[in-house]
Amino acid sequence: MIFSMSIAPHSRLPISAFLLKPGMRLAVGVSGGADSVALVRALHEDGGQLGLVLSAAHLHHGLRGAEADADLEFVRDLAASLDIPFHHAQVDVASEAAKAGESIEEAARRLRYAWFRQLLEETPLDAIATAHTRDDQAETVCAKFLRGAWTEGLSGIHPVVEFPEGRIVRPLLGATRSEVEAYLNELGQHWREDSSNRDSAFTRNRIRHELLPLLETWNPRLRDHLAQMAELARDEETWWHAETARLAPQLILAGKPVRGGGRASGGGLALDVTRLAALAPAIQRRLLRYAAGQLGATLDFPATEALRTLALDGRAAQKRELAQGLRAERTPRELRLTLETAPKAGETISEYCFPIPGEIRAPAFGIGMRIQCAAGGGQVPAGPAILRNWRPGDRVHLRYSSGPRKVKEVLERLQVTGTSRAVWPVLEIGGRIVWMQGAEVEPLQGVTVVVMALAKGPEES
Repeated sequence: MIFSMSIAPHSRLPISAFLLKPGMRLAVGVSGGADSVALVRALHEDGGQLGLVLSAAHLHHGLRGAEADADLEFVRDLAASLDIPFHHAQVDVASEAAKAGESIEEAARRLRYAWFRQLLEETPLDAIATAHTRDDQAETVCAKFLRGAWTEGLSGIHPVVEFPEGRIVRPLLGATRSEVEAYLNELGQHWREDSSNRDSAFTRNRIRHELLPLLETWNPRLRDHLAQMAELARDEETWWHAETARLAPQLILAGKPVRGGGRASGGGLALDVTRLAALAPAIQRRLLRYAAGQLGATLDFPATEALRTLALDGRAAQKRELAQGLRAERTPRELRLTLETAPKAGETISEYCFPIPGEIRAPAFGIGMRIQCAAGGGQVPAGPAILRNWRPGDRVHLRYSSGPRKVKEVLERLQVTGTSRAVWPVLEIGGRIVWMQGAEVEPLQGVTVVVMALAKGPEES
């Protein structure tokens, strides 16, 4: 039996108790901030109605020095005052971020959930509760929208995440940050403030403190609408996932057709273009992304539309080469997708140097490249252009970004993994990366880079 009720009724802190079962062994992730302190207090105060077996879990991220040490002691003392078990661990987020080419935010999240999963596996727990609020949901949806997310991205923070080791639940998603602080003030309960939450270097903080307040001058209910969008997107995704899985076996075929009937194993996947054309654009896109996903590639919107155009309007023998080594070829009846075999780990690709303006063929990368200089478009850069695989420490200034980004971080966002990651091509002119495969790079004034897939037509970038 699952209870459907709001606990902590005297404080009116809305908690989704339908996520909680009688007798559940639940660890609450407590950072020391207002949200997590409110969650553990509310569950402890009224959780007896559900017979919850509570504990507190705190991860020290190895950031903020003495301030983080004080957070750890605060949560330890809070758990002792509530007479509940206390779990804790420490990681070095900064070191891990540098090693993996991630932002601090990304590395912190990855390490936090890795520890949660370890805790679920090694400790007698049924679930871990995190204190994400309605405000967190709005910020997440906004951030995903700004990155150009699909519907699954706009679904934001899910109330439940299932892992093989157990589940993560978010009972506080219906509560606002102001309700949380009002509840704690009513209890006379202190909490910790993380100084990094004011650092505008972090994207989420800029969304929280600058963008959302500005947008709320247009619509005061914006956060509610963003949270509602997440719920709608979640339900849409559930339906589309089932529909795509139903249709995929009817249109997506493995291997290549052979004379006399049947198909040869290997050779990627193919989609029946006649049947694909009969479907609505929404499911066409889903099936293309699903097929690419089966090969280990992820399609963004431009890549998906390029494949749709090739499938619906392309001619036989036309080809396209996309990011992550994904290649598409149109035949009279099919759109065939293959994933280029990645080079072996540690393999080095030679650099290609050529003059400006000039042209080069780079078989190792499967492309040709031409650099053109516009008349009156500025001084021609000195020195050669260098087409090479990226190196640790490289930074690139993406179009519309506020500053240079680590190439490692861009590759992470492009979801480039495996050995392909080590040999991803970039173009350097005068010490600056002016082109990167699969990314929109801020152009160099007066210079046009034309990329040509070998044996294919030119494509300007």
